[in-house]
Formats: sequence, C-alpha cells, structure tokens
Amino acid sequence: MDYIYNGRATGDVASKMLQCNFDVRSLRPYIGKDGRTYITINQGGELKAVPVENTTATLRQDDWKVLDDAIVKVAKPRLKAVGDLRSSGLTFNIPNGMGKTVLETETMSDITPASVSMDGLRENANDRPVFELTNLPLPIIHKDFSYSARQLMASRNGGSPLDTTTAELAARRVAEEAEKLLIGVSTVADQYSFGGGVIYGYTDFPSRLTKTITAPTASGWSGDTFLTEVMAMMQQSRNAYHYGPFVLYVASAWDQYLDDDYKAASDKTIRNRVKEVEGLTDIKTLDYFTGTYDVALVQMTSDVVREVIGMDLTTVEWDTVGGLQKNFKVMAIMVPQLRSDQNSNTGIVHGTT
Repeated sequence: MDYIYNGRATGDVASKMLQCNFDVRSLRPYIGKDGRTYITINQGGELKAVPVENTTATLRQDDWKVLDDAIVKVAKPRLKAVGDLRSSGLTFNIPNGMGKTVLETETMSDITPASVSMDGLRENANDRPVFELTNLPLPIIHKDFSYSARQLMASRNGGSPLDTTTAELAARRVAEEAEKLLIGVSTVADQYSFGGGVIYGYTDFPSRLTKTITAPTASGWSGDTFLTEVMAMMQQSRNAYHYGPFVLYVASAWDQYLDDDYKAASDKTIRNRVKEVEGLTDIKTLDYFTGTYDVALVQMTSDVVREVIGMDLTTVEWDTVGGLQKNFKVMAIMVPQLRSDQNSNTGIVHGTT
C-alpha cells in the first residue's frame, strides 16, 4: 500500500511522487540509449532527462511514445464537448494539479445602475460587488492495466511493438468519464463532492435554465418547430444577460431528423437552417445524453464554462510481484467548471421532452 499523510510517504510509488513534488513524470522511467534509467523532470521551466539509480525502467523511450500515441488517438474522438472547450480556449490550467485537491474561485454580484442628471448632483447608491468563495473538487479520473515482465521481454526480443489494445481501452474509459462529467451524466462520479464543492455538468447544473421541447416523434413536429424552440432557448439565455456565441448540443437520436430536409424537396437540412440563426455557431451531436432527445444550449465564454486541467491524459508505471508484473495507470485531472453569478444567471439552457 502506498499513501502520503502529513507530508510523509509510505511505499515506493508514494515516495517517488513526494520526492518529485508530485510530478507524474517520476513514474515514467525509460531506458536510454546508454542502457541507463532516466526520468524527465522540470528544472526551472525546462524539461531535462535525469539519470536515476534507484529505479529500474522496463520501457524504452520509443515504447512510451507508442503507448502515448495510442492513448491520445483513441481519447480524442470521445472528447467532443471537452474538445470544444479546449479549441475555444476555455480552459484553466493548474500547474502540478496532483498537488492540489480543490480549486478555489469566487462568484461576484453586480452593482446598481448609474444615474442620469443634468448637474451630477443627484445622490446615487455607493456600492461595490460582493464576492463569495467557492471550491471545485479536482479528482483524478483513472483506469489501470498491466503487462507481465515476460510479455514486455517477448515484445522486445521479437522486435514487434507492444500490443496497445488494453491501453487504448483504458484511455477510452478515462476520456469517456471526462466527457460525461462535462455533460452531467456520469454515473461513477454523479455530482462528485469534496471540500465543500460539487462538480456539475450541463444537464445537472442547479443554475441552468430549462426548456420543454417537442420530441421529433410528436404529431405535427417539423423543422419549424425545432427552429422556433431553439430560438426561444437563445432568448432565455439573453434574458439572463448571456448573449452568445452559442453552441447547441443534441443527443444522437436527433441526427436522423436534423439531417432531413427542412422543407419538402429543400436544398438544405434542418440542421443547416438552424445554424443560420444569428449567434448560433454550431450544432453538435454528443453520445452520452441520458435523455433520448436532450439538447443543451451553451454560451461558449469563460464566465459560463471552462475545463479545469490539472493533468492532461497521462500514463504512469510501477512494479508489483517482485517486478514480474508491470502496472500502468491512465489518468487525468480534467474537471468542468460551470459558472453563474450570485443571482444564478448563466448561459446554459437544458432542453428536455
């Protein structure tokens, strides 16, 4: 058993992590070209390869690259909503996130309106914003897999690359959980709470706006029905002082309807027509909505949502059974931070049937 308590480490893995200030690179040793064992550490903002004497590496640097490439390749397709936040710059990076358990932030109230007078002598409220501290938990999403020492040696002696199938499956599960946290449908970490804070997603955020929408299977439903209801959702957000730009996320069951003609023999689909609405930048399908016809309209700005990244998708290694089993863990600290002001105004509208 490895653990850290009051700054003291017990166990090989915990000791390595504590000695390296929780830098996970300490658990990624590799065999250099000279046959010695190295780890990569951050020295003054620069990554350097440092030889170590008390660690025996089992993977070469190229082996780590094979694992990492396989893991990133399978993770990207599962991170659709998270990927949108990253591509839009809606992220907050925490250096050495392994050494922190919560992110402390503040919510802020508004102030009263300004006065209008000819001489400027009218009394006006002398006020200031009110700030309130909130905590966001920073849990680790992780999945384990292992190889026997014999498997690794057979791969090396045979000149064939490592079988990365299990690593890919582990990475897929980690990516899926990060995506489900953002959508708000995680069953593993449903409304995960720690340190007085709770992790929420698009569909369970208490401050989200809600809208009842018409199922496409309902009698009389048409592209106009969907267009009108999306525009109503956008107006709900504007009424809460959030004006876009918006992305509309839909459950996969919508695809067969949104990709149909907007009108009979039309040259555009319902999806194309709705995307023409001013302020709506895209419509995207997400796989993990729990409601068959759920939709979520999200203002893509940092005051509404951002992805807090304490550690990107990473694989670490340690030994058990006297070194005969090589254990690996794919892990990440990727947590959604949904935000509203102290009046609970936000730019997230959750539509259900």
